[in-house]
Amino acid sequence: MSRSNNTNVSDFILVGLTDSEEIRLVLFTLFLLIYLITVLGNTGMILIIRLDLQLHTPMYFFLSHLSFLDLSYSTVITPKALENLLTLTKDISFRGCFTQMYFFVFLGATECFLLSSMAYDRYVAICNPLRYPVVMSTTLCHSLITASYVIGFIDSFANVLWMNTLRFCDSNVIHHFFCDTPPILALSCTDTQNTEIMIFISAGSTLMVSLTTISVSYAAILSTILKINSTSGKRKAFSTCASHLLGVTIFYGTMIFTYLKPSKSYSLGKDQVASVFYTIVIPMLNPLIYSLRNKEVKNAVIRIMHQRESTRRLR
Repeated sequence: MSRSNNTNVSDFILVGLTDSEEIRLVLFTLFLLIYLITVLGNTGMILIIRLDLQLHTPMYFFLSHLSFLDLSYSTVITPKALENLLTLTKDISFRGCFTQMYFFVFLGATECFLLSSMAYDRYVAICNPLRYPVVMSTTLCHSLITASYVIGFIDSFANVLWMNTLRFCDSNVIHHFFCDTPPILALSCTDTQNTEIMIFISAGSTLMVSLTTISVSYAAILSTILKINSTSGKRKAFSTCASHLLGVTIFYGTMIFTYLKPSKSYSLGKDQVASVFYTIVIPMLNPLIYSLRNKEVKNAVIRIMHQRESTRRLR
């Protein structure tokens, strides 16, 4: 991630979302509120899962890592975006820009495979419930988590390595609110075709492999649910994976819209709106989706509050 010898640019300028001072103040207030909810929601989810013994199951083990990734994901992007909304100088160093891009790709790719692991967990829980404790062992859960982080690291390292071979000579203005791959590619004064092909293959493989795993898992889940005779049984089985399915749909929908297309079709307005959604809004939505639609999480919160109240009385 060091500065390339053939690059004349020492820093970049992040244009942001708008030049209007009034709109920037509104966006700053909105993004700050969303970020605070994101931090509180994801931190709270992690603490609830750690404190309540009844949530020490594979599903909530994966969910705690999802909350950690969302918290990290948002922290990589949002603070710098908030700073740029308030200040006139919107520069970011070459090293800082590539570091932000590295962690953005790393956390995004890791989350893709984590969502795949969560889909497989739901598949085993619904399609093979009697073998669930055996199949989803502690060893397998830790292996899936480790594999997700390793694949994310490899994807991110390859992405930044290819991006670092580019030369930036003239313009250093990034038409975005963070250091994303498409707008940085647009700044290069050298041929980016090979880099674009490699990044497209890497990003496409990550999305397609993880999405295929999720699709196959949910196809099997749907087939199993349809075979259940009782309506209440079908409803109960579907409710165990509804939150995950909703989160997957939102996450993959915006990611595919933004990245699985040629860079020439990059649209500043549309892509920035999509980027705001999956970098700032989705990390806030995930803890809300998994808590508001989940009775076990609600009951865990009640149990923890009762335990704290009992502890206070004993004192």
